[in-house]
Amino acid sequence: MGVFLGAFTNTGGSRPDLDVIREVFIPQGTIIASIGGEPVVYDLDTFIEPRRKLLTDGTLTEFSEWEVAERTEIFTSIAHRSSEYRKSGILDGEHFEGTGRKTTQFVRTPAGWRMSSMVWEDE
Repeated sequence: MGVFLGAFTNTGGSRPDLDVIREVFIPQGTIIASIGGEPVVYDLDTFIEPRRKLLTDGTLTEFSEWEVAERTEIFTSIAHRSSEYRKSGILDGEHFEGTGRKTTQFVRTPAGWRMSSMVWEDE
């Protein structure tokens, strides 16, 4: 989870490493935004590319996101993690802070644990 969240960090002039998302997810992974009305379902490419632009074109700077609480349940080769997170950054020149929740499903593969799906909701 730390690798996933760290992929978006661009504080102190650092560059986000969004390609690492493909390493922590299975290729068929899904990421779902449950914000507002209808959930928005992304495959890895449709999730990564708009965020890469946002985090590298100056629109969103000094961004980071981190877990503040988590609970993980493991059942042999599957796992579920429930997380609370915080985030902060500068969006269009304005400082912001936020919180939310994520639920993430993992599957054990021959290469180790990988994410299979994630749903997030900002508060």
